[in-house]
Amino acid sequence: MENIIKHFDKYLPLGDEEKEALTSRLVQRKIKRKQYILQEGDICKYFTYVAEGCFKMYGIDNSGVEHNLLFAAEDEWIADIDSLHKERPSKLFIEAIEPATIFQLSKGDLWYLYTNYPKFDRNFRVIIEDKYIELQNRLLQMFSATAYERYENFLEQYPNLANRLPNTQIASYLGITPEFLSKIRNTRLQK
Repeated sequence: MENIIKHFDKYLPLGDEEKEALTSRLVQRKIKRKQYILQEGDICKYFTYVAEGCFKMYGIDNSGVEHNLLFAAEDEWIADIDSLHKERPSKLFIEAIEPATIFQLSKGDLWYLYTNYPKFDRNFRVIIEDKYIELQNRLLQMFSATAYERYENFLEQYPNLANRLPNTQIASYLGITPEFLSKIRNTRLQK
């Protein structure tokens, strides 16, 4: 719980009453590797804070190919915002890449915090805006950057994940094959 409080302190620090309101509503869970916290067709019911471990959010196209949209590791939040807010079936999966410890906040509890403690409205707005900017930049890169440039941006965005994730996961995120990612990595090592 201490880390999640420190997380909010980066934005707008919480008072004692706000800390109590938050911690009393968070549900801690231990998640196994390859366990889902959201599957396609389910409605996303939680905003999830990753205390330990790593998750991927992805969709599967009509050909059965997985496309990673984002990763969330320690000290990050993850949710299908569309499904959570509009209460409609998700088109995405959120799966643990590593064993994880998470804290989940239900939509009802999130709304309670927004309504009764304005700092949460501000903090979560900034958290969601940061993720939106991240996805916006990633989309622009997919259209305009080379695979090498996308990999460099991945390393900048996720500096601690390059050695934790299998090539297949990174390649899926970059929109390239694992073999081409190996070539990019070899080229980087030679430079």
